[in-house]
Amino acid sequence: MLYYDLHIHTALSPCASDDMTPNNIVNIAILKGLDVIGITDHNSAKNVEVVYNLGTKKGLIVVPGIEVQTKEEVHILCYFYSVEECIKFSEFIDKNMIKIKNQSTIFGNQLVMNEEDNVITEVDYSLLASTNFTVEEVFDQMEGKGAAVLAHLDRGSYSVISNLGFIPDIKNLKTIELSKAIRTEIFLKSYPEYRRYRIVKSSDAHDLGYISEREEFLPCKSTLKSVVDWLCGY
Repeated sequence: MLYYDLHIHTALSPCASDDMTPNNIVNIAILKGLDVIGITDHNSAKNVEVVYNLGTKKGLIVVPGIEVQTKEEVHILCYFYSVEECIKFSEFIDKNMIKIKNQSTIFGNQLVMNEEDNVITEVDYSLLASTNFTVEEVFDQMEGKGAAVLAHLDRGSYSVISNLGFIPDIKNLKTIELSKAIRTEIFLKSYPEYRRYRIVKSSDAHDLGYISEREEFLPCKSTLKSVVDWLCGY
């Protein structure tokens, strides 16, 4: 069993605290007894490699990821088998999103950091903007690269249910995410047809205190491949 939190934002995400530094995230995750975390900043993977390296040194599995915002303003968590594949996909997403100047005083900073938690640069365009892809197109782009998971289905914004009213028929959709605060059975009572999917419950942490405790677990071996395989439905 692997205790996890697969939805964590670093200080790169403008809505996240500047305290969400690579070292802080890794150290808090270890203190809370987690075995695996996912780094999923909005539309970018610029802090993934540094968190991955720090976590690996301390025996923490770090799943490289991105939270992509679709044309319909639906959030999809994209997870990869390697940092390299994640960064490559991040660059692809970057070329296919609306570029609007970030107003840091309103939306927050977008900080890229090194392994000493020093800021090496800031992203000057908003990472909260939508990409040019539909929900189905993101899943198509992810095929063969890793796992795509529909984010926080129980929420009233940025979820496929709140924005589209239903889950489209997507062939490679195997796993959905719920917020950690909602009881799974309560959600499934309202949407019994979604019992066919695997379900993960993560924090969507934008502050250190919101990173999950040792509560939810995956029936996986202690490898990155095993975690991503499980999310893919294997």
